[in-house]
Amino acid sequence: MRVAPAIELSSETRLELEKLSRRRTTPVRVVQRSRIVLLAAEGMQNKEISERLGVAPRMASLWRSRFIQLGVEGLLKDAPRSGRTPAISPQMTARVIARTTQSKPAGATHWSRSRMALEVGISESSVGRIWRAHGLKPHRIESFKVSNDPHFAEKLEAIVGLYLNPPEHALVLSIDEKSQIQALDRTQPGLPLKKGRGQTMTHDYKRNGTTTLFAALDTATGRFTGYAAAAPTPRVAPLPAHD
Repeated sequence: MRVAPAIELSSETRLELEKLSRRRTTPVRVVQRSRIVLLAAEGMQNKEISERLGVAPRMASLWRSRFIQLGVEGLLKDAPRSGRTPAISPQMTARVIARTTQSKPAGATHWSRSRMALEVGISESSVGRIWRAHGLKPHRIESFKVSNDPHFAEKLEAIVGLYLNPPEHALVLSIDEKSQIQALDRTQPGLPLKKGRGQTMTHDYKRNGTTTLFAALDTATGRFTGYAAAAPTPRVAPLPAHD
């Protein structure tokens, strides 16, 4: 008869296992595992434990071994499982990433999921999962501008230094504007939001000129002061009649 490895418990560990096996908030699986270890510590073999607790002998053997290897922590969570084999191979994943980042489809500005799926021979959902896993968003473009001013660094340091260390009793404002904002209005009043229907508005609009928004940020308090200046809609003068 095969003899299972013996388990010896310290008084602290035994007390912890007894609390786990009796506490009402303890998950049922942890209660069962704790009882297996307590019975094993009394000298019972796996077959005897299985008969006492109504579990399979291999389960008693499994949690006896897990406790010997990991202690009480090994009883609190299941062992990691291998899981199913990924449907998409690492080679295919690398191919999709390379195509996405290093090429563009013919006659288009960026890859779509459908075009990439046709290109590499996998499903659109698989392409989407690969892009999400690697943080790729081909439809998004971010703009940048590098200054050609040879004194850019000096100016930057002067401005940032003013923000960080302003003169005493000085009011430092950061001012910017957004110009040529179209002041549009719908040709008819829209319908309000209600249950089962979103807010509606007409598809056509009328122009009310343009406006420019000026804003000043008080760098000491973070307070914004805004001002909108309206500009009339430019009109085209009629051409003079010719004889």
